[in-house]
Amino acid sequence: MKAMSQPQNPQVRIVQGPDYRDGYANSVQVRVSLWDFFLQFGTLGQQTTDSAEINAFQGIYLSPQQTKALHHVLTENLAQYETAFGKIELDPKAAARQGSVQ
Repeated sequence: MKAMSQPQNPQVRIVQGPDYRDGYANSVQVRVSLWDFFLQFGTLGQQTTDSAEINAFQGIYLSPQQTKALHHVLTENLAQYETAFGKIELDPKAAARQGSVQ
């Protein structure tokens, strides 16, 4: 019986298409369905002491598998960041909200 060889990892080249843009977000809303996760990015602005407005500018749909892969990559990178720069503390009120990061 012939041993199967491991496939080589392909070389990945990232190309920025004509619609590519960078953006800053300080708000992420998350919606979940059976088939996908929807991440809506925006900027949060405090209008008054008791109201705020989120200017949503980009929505991204991810498969559950890609969302889990993103979770893994973010977890690894956050651990490296905290090792280099110290623990990141969240506002307890913000941490209590589920489904959004603001």
